Amino acid sequence: MPWHAPYARSRRETIIREPQSPAHDATVLALGALGWVLGDSARADRLLALTGLTPDALRGGLDNPAMLAAVLDFLASYEPDLVAAADALGIEPAELISARKRL
Repeated sequence: MPWHAPYARSRRETIIREPQSPAHDATVLALGALGWVLGDSARADRLLALTGLTPDALRGGLDNPAMLAAVLDFLASYEPDLVAAADALGIEPAELISARKRL
């Protein structure tokens, strides 16, 4: 009786891959960044002052790519905040910049 390897070459094997992390979705990243910004009242006030957004515009624009892009632009304009937000989200700062481009 011939010996057969447990995975003979004639068998097809399926490689199961984990789905892409939702953290890489531009909208999810922007919403996470917005949550981080709003977690500090001084930073939140600065966001409103520099972007011209209002609290109502923020609430109403959570599904608006332009509003989310404005949040990422706000972070990109001040590197210490960009780095701190990325750190809090467990990503690299470049991922936030890339998310901005995808919005």
